Amino acid sequence: MTLLEHSIQNITEPDQEIKAAALKRLANQARPRGSLGRLEPAAARLASICGRMDVRLDKKTIVTCAGDHGVVEEGISLFPSEVTAQMVYNFVQGGASINVLARHAGARVQVADLGVNHDFDPALDILHRKIRKGTSNMARGPAMTREEATESVQAGISIVNHLADSQGLDLLGTGDMGIGNTTPSSAIIAVFSALPVKDLVGPGTGLDQQGVELKARVINKALELNRPDPSDPMDVLAKVGGLEIGGLAGLVIGAAARKIPVICDGLISTAGALIACELCPLARKYLFAGHRSREVGHEYMLRYLELTPLLDLEMRLGEGTGAALAMEILDACTRVLADIKTFEEVGIQNAHAF
Repeated sequence: MTLLEHSIQNITEPDQEIKAAALKRLANQARPRGSLGRLEPAAARLASICGRMDVRLDKKTIVTCAGDHGVVEEGISLFPSEVTAQMVYNFVQGGASINVLARHAGARVQVADLGVNHDFDPALDILHRKIRKGTSNMARGPAMTREEATESVQAGISIVNHLADSQGLDLLGTGDMGIGNTTPSSAIIAVFSALPVKDLVGPGTGLDQQGVELKARVINKALELNRPDPSDPMDVLAKVGGLEIGGLAGLVIGAAARKIPVICDGLISTAGALIACELCPLARKYLFAGHRSREVGHEYMLRYLELTPLLDLEMRLGEGTGAALAMEILDACTRVLADIKTFEEVGIQNAHAF
């Protein structure tokens, strides 16, 4: 049995009895019923995932998966592929947006190299999981082989296992870095949703309308050429995906297998989550959407996965920044459930009149 098969086999339904108990406690707290809105169902979900009412998310890590994309040859990005490696160094040095927001959330940032077109020093403090130096140009053939796609997913699973075993892991956030990766991400939602590509493509790093139209044409060309099978998520990943997107899928599956809640970031992270949930629908039960990205395709991904984002701040950066901000919301959810007293606990009578 492969690591992927074993992990999927270990994904089970979160504890529904604890979820019911959590919802009952929330309904009986000394405040108007439902007055904390979406914090309440999120708190109950966390309790069911973690198997207890008093959840403590002390050990938080954001894994930013990095990889390059051959489709950049088609002119679909304002930045060259070399920026991917440069940003990895910035993450390691602690100077990027994700580093700042993760520190604020009390989370650790770990960068994982799944497919950056650069030779990093083995001593560099990153998770070295390189499968190959970037994908092939999906507009001219498959982005990678099926074997490489599977390896990328299994690399993500192995990262979760490593982090959980070596330092403990209560909450996982997923992030990305890869010049050109909004193109394969948009292709993935196009395959699964069967919606027109033109409705799913956004500006990425800041393309103008002409650039967005070019990106749509490139994606349509890749879909027509490769014909990814929507009933076979590994085929979709291999033909029009990315190595870091496979790693992101593996993070979701690995976390779900170990009953660890996971927050996905924006378009690229959610593309990975889409692959994960197509491979194992139960994985969705462990997944939270950190925010709603301004990238238009992200909205369709959230609808497809039936996820309500915790935040909507008009962000479209990636890196895991939306996940970092949402971690603070989930921290608050745990205290809402465990610490707010019920009417009975504070001795308020005739609570129905409150």
